[in-house]
Amino acid sequence: MTWLTSVRNALAYVVPVKKDTPDNLWHKCKGCGQMVFVKELADNLHVCPHCEHHERIGPLRRFEYVFDAGSYTIVPLPKVPDDPLKFRDTKRYADRIKAARLATSEGDALITAIGKIDGRTAVIGVQDFAFMGGSMGLAVGEAFVRGIETAIGAHCPYIIFTAAGGARMQEGILSLMQMPRATVAIAMLHDAGLPYIVVLTDPTTGGVTASYAMLGDVQIAEPGALIGFAGQRVIEQTIREKLPEGFQRAEYLLEHGMIDMVKHRKDLRATLASLIDYLCVKQAAA
Repeated sequence: MTWLTSVRNALAYVVPVKKDTPDNLWHKCKGCGQMVFVKELADNLHVCPHCEHHERIGPLRRFEYVFDAGSYTIVPLPKVPDDPLKFRDTKRYADRIKAARLATSEGDALITAIGKIDGRTAVIGVQDFAFMGGSMGLAVGEAFVRGIETAIGAHCPYIIFTAAGGARMQEGILSLMQMPRATVAIAMLHDAGLPYIVVLTDPTTGGVTASYAMLGDVQIAEPGALIGFAGQRVIEQTIREKLPEGFQRAEYLLEHGMIDMVKHRKDLRATLASLIDYLCVKQAAA
């Protein structure tokens, strides 16, 4: 035993061992880079108290923030083939689906619920970017149509919170077919005299933007949300020009007439309740 070992052993009795700090107490804001206490972030609706950056949130948390407390019911997801094309790239598509379900505890990228917003009935669909980038495949298309049918049955508006990287490439043409299917479903909702409200969250891109994300009777966006079809780098390479600052962000789209309003997360619930009053006369009167 060397003298260094003896000293180390002696110090072990008088110097307390420093315990590791749990890694779930703090969150690094993706907007300003500051560390935010997780509880403070949750109390602030997952919006950074320093820079107002809106963090991405999943369906259950979104339902909790928008619906009246305990008032909503999840609409069951329609059953669709998990791997209709038997697709494989670096790994099997079926394995990717299993991994996404394990990571998110969700069936697919779009979850729908029916409930009350300040006492007003509404059906809400929420895309989860954490589930394979919120990509649109058969399951998302079926869930969207089921949400519309549920809204028609309940005679209430359908509200969609979009968050997607676009179509799901592993399902090929079957994924792209969900774009016209969603458009037809929206037409059915309008034929029933019911409104379709879109809330664009970060990010909303690709085939989702090219279909149901931009067909709302009212288009709302969260602050700073990335909204577009192709990526900024692809556009710049195509037109050989530098795009302006803030291009494809919610505020830029509002300024150029692409959307109707940009609303902070804390104001969304009241805004949606007011829109239901304006657009659903019978329900508001009831």
